[in-house]
Amino acid sequence: MKGFFITGTDTGIGKTIIAGGLAGVLREKGYDCGVYKPVQSGHLVHHPEGDAARLKRLSGVEDPVELICPYAIEEPLAPVLALKRAGQRVTLEDLQNGYVRLKEKHKCMIVEGAGGLAVPYVEDGLVVDAAKMFELPMIIVARPNLGTVNHTLLTIHYAIKRGIQVAGVIISGYREEMAGISEKTNPELIESYSGIPVLGVIPWLDESDSREKVSAAIRKTVQWDQLRIT
Repeated sequence: MKGFFITGTDTGIGKTIIAGGLAGVLREKGYDCGVYKPVQSGHLVHHPEGDAARLKRLSGVEDPVELICPYAIEEPLAPVLALKRAGQRVTLEDLQNGYVRLKEKHKCMIVEGAGGLAVPYVEDGLVVDAAKMFELPMIIVARPNLGTVNHTLLTIHYAIKRGIQVAGVIISGYREEMAGISEKTNPELIESYSGIPVLGVIPWLDESDSREKVSAAIRKTVQWDQLRIT
């Protein structure tokens, strides 16, 4: 199966914008690409500000939002805790079943996790366990500022130790007018110490930005020649 699993070094760093934007541009390039957000906490599935609705809008897929995100809870908590408090017992097998339903409809899948790899996800696993199960190469979304080298290297090391192929890193939320030495040198340091390519440095994008604006930024800044769709 072609595609990528999108994770982050933290929560709230732009994973959904990157995941939806990548899927949208890949679709523009002729790939039949679907999107999947197995578990969403913080919004119910039809909420327009929820990750699932934003993934659908940014990617341009026609799949029902309930297929894109089969488990959505309103409380903004770690997914496994939010699910338990909502009276739902969800397992990795449940997530895999939802993935199979979607991947049968598409030739390429972009799957977005929740927070970082060690986030408690479902009854029997962390986010990293789901990522391993889906067997997709991983793209790590990282913030641009001081401290991101440490967080990114730790995430890369953890993923590789668990047997996951890391396709690359995307820096999200770069502001040229606020960039100092740290922001300007972090991509080089990440590549130097990890051996993993930084696939792009994406400018700051707001959650309410249009699909057209997000696609234009992703199209312009991602190094598509290094992004192997396998």
